Amino acid sequence: MRDAFISELTILAREDPSIFLVIGDLGFSVIEEFAAEFPDRFLNAGVAEQTMIGVSAGLAAAGYTVFVYSIGNFPTMRCIEQIRNDVCYHGRAVTVVAVGAGYSYGSLGYTHHAIEDISVMRALPNMQVFSPADPAETRALTRQAAASGGPGYLRLGKNGEKNLHNGPVTGPLSEVLVLHDGTDVTIYGTGSIISLALEAREALLEEGISARIVSVPVIKPLPADIFDAADGTRAIMTLEEHTLFGGLGSAILEFAARSHVRTPIFPMGTIEAEVGRHVGSQAYLRQKNGLSAEAIQSAARELLQFA
Repeated sequence: MRDAFISELTILAREDPSIFLVIGDLGFSVIEEFAAEFPDRFLNAGVAEQTMIGVSAGLAAAGYTVFVYSIGNFPTMRCIEQIRNDVCYHGRAVTVVAVGAGYSYGSLGYTHHAIEDISVMRALPNMQVFSPADPAETRALTRQAAASGGPGYLRLGKNGEKNLHNGPVTGPLSEVLVLHDGTDVTIYGTGSIISLALEAREALLEEGISARIVSVPVIKPLPADIFDAADGTRAIMTLEEHTLFGGLGSAILEFAARSHVRTPIFPMGTIEAEVGRHVGSQAYLRQKNGLSAEAIQSAARELLQFA
């Protein structure tokens, strides 16, 4: 996803002279093309994330459309006060880009596990939250963030994610994206972990269970008609590589309560008791948190017994 992001941002910068990229002493082997082509619209702020956000807010106040790029929790948790006060409070056109969503940097330990970022950023006023599932969604959301004219958070996987779409995703992502149709259960997912739902779908078909797989690339604001994507199915599941507190599952449950939706909803996310206890690959940490195709299959089967 990070390659898709920087590629699309470079294309955007050729079209729009207001595009500006600020990084926090990383991204080498990724950002060189942009830095070489637009040296007057590129800044390495160094290991100073709070300053990085303040500078970005100032650039936005001067008329630039700014993208701030860093790893996992560094551009979010480390400088949340600056994002809140300098960017969101003033409605500045600053998109915070975090590469390494979920357990992408699992082997570097809990400091690099981005599993609470959606809930933190979703709570901020005026902040839009974007979470692409693949490179195609990444490109579309990069453009959408640039066009929004306000604060945004773009949550990316590390790299090498599967392409889930047959071609480019066009237009603003104001709706969810149905990746596969189904008739029994709808699984709303966000981020690259949705690929596990697609695996589970194949196994569920062998049991006679038909799962509809839906990507939710924009978590805030959720589409007003989001539950239309679940029409005709008996149950709903949500899937995310993130805590269950404040993420996609919470957002959908909150929306369901306000909309008086009666369909059973079961959220799947990281296990709080496992936080910080394990270090390893992304696949290993997903497994430790019950985030596997087999676990999705089992949860869908059990949920449908009560639907």
